[in-house]
Amino acid sequence: MNEASTDQGSSTRPYLIRALHDWCTDNGFTPYLAVFVDRSVQVPLEYVKNNEIVLNIGFEATSGLKLGNEFIEFKARFGGRAREIVVPVDHVVAIYARENGQGMAFPAPAAAEAPQEPAPAPAVPQGLRLASAESENGAQPPAPAAEDVASSTPETPPEPPAPGRPSLKRIK
Repeated sequence: MNEASTDQGSSTRPYLIRALHDWCTDNGFTPYLAVFVDRSVQVPLEYVKNNEIVLNIGFEATSGLKLGNEFIEFKARFGGRAREIVVPVDHVVAIYARENGQGMAFPAPAAAEAPQEPAPAPAVPQGLRLASAESENGAQPPAPAAEDVASSTPETPPEPPAPGRPSLKRIK
C-alpha cells in the first residue's frame, strides 16, 4: 500500500472493497476478488496463473471472512481441502459480481516484488475499468480467458458474464 501523507488520508481501496462486497451480498450476487499474487499473498499456489488468482469471497464460500484495512483473511475450501487465505488489500486488483461483471478495478501494487520474468498485467472481466482515485492511467486491462480463472469453489467454474458488455457504476 502506498504511504499516504496526512493531507491525503488512508487508502480508499479497503473501504471500496467492503462497500462493493456489501452491494454484491445485498443484491444476491457473488463477490469475486481478482488478486495479484506474490510472496506476500497466502493462497493455494496451484490455482495461481500469470501471478493472479480469482477468489469467491461470498459468505457461502468462505468462513471467518475479515475485510480489514490492511488484509483480507478467510478460510475456503479448494478441491475439498480447507485453506487459510491472506491477501494484502493493496494486492486486490478488482472486486466484481460474478453474475454481471459490475464492480471496480484497481492498479496492481506499485511495490510488487519483481518476478524473474515480467508478468503480464492481471486480468479483470471485460468492461471493468480502472475507476478509483488510485488509478494512474484509466487503461482497460485485458479480459481473462476462462482457463485463467480460479476460485475458492473450483468444483463449479464461474459463469461467463451475461451477453453484452457489463457496465461499471461509479461510486462518488
